[in-house]
Formats: sequence, structure tokens, C-alpha cells
Amino acid sequence: MKKITALEGYFDFQSSDDIRLKGHRIGIDDVLHYHLEGYSPEEIIQHLPTLTLEEIYATITYYLHYRAKIDAYLARIDKWRETCYQESQANPSPLAQKLRAIKRQRELA
Repeated sequence: MKKITALEGYFDFQSSDDIRLKGHRIGIDDVLHYHLEGYSPEEIIQHLPTLTLEEIYATITYYLHYRAKIDAYLARIDKWRETCYQESQANPSPLAQKLRAIKRQRELA
């Protein structure tokens, strides 16, 4: 049985590519993107106000302890998001097609 560290208790490991803060739909990637862009924990909480400073610090500390593993995780998440974006651009939903048509009509008017 895997030993759970105190830091891991802050997270819900839904899969190898989906780690969220317990009790939230917010992924650790959301917190870490702000952190890696240079935001302080106090600034991050302004963007993610449902989190506590403790949860933000725990996420950053977890990242610092497992940097290589979490960097690889973040790279997979970024690649997945880019793939989804490219697919949505190539095959837009009916709603997206309708909104694009409305936008084109407005631009022509």
C-alpha cells in the first residue's frame, strides 16, 4: 500500500493526468501556472478565491518536492489542452459554427 504524505492529503489524484485540490474542481496545474508565471500566493488567491492560502502553499510545496514529476505532468496537460484546441478549431461544434457565422455577419455589416 502506498504511503500518503501529508502534502498528498491536500489533493485528489483522479488519474495520472488529473490532480485536483480536494473539495475543488481546480487542478494543481491552475495554481502552478500562476506560480510559474511569478505570481505570489497572495496574488494567486485573488485569481482562485475559493482556495485558501494553505492550499496554495501546499500545492507549491508539493511542486517543489516533486518538480521533475510535476513538470512532466504539466507538459502532458499543456499538450492535451493544445490538442483539444486544435481539434475544436478543425471541427467546431454547431454552436461555435453559429457564433462564427454571426461574427462574420457583424463584421460585414
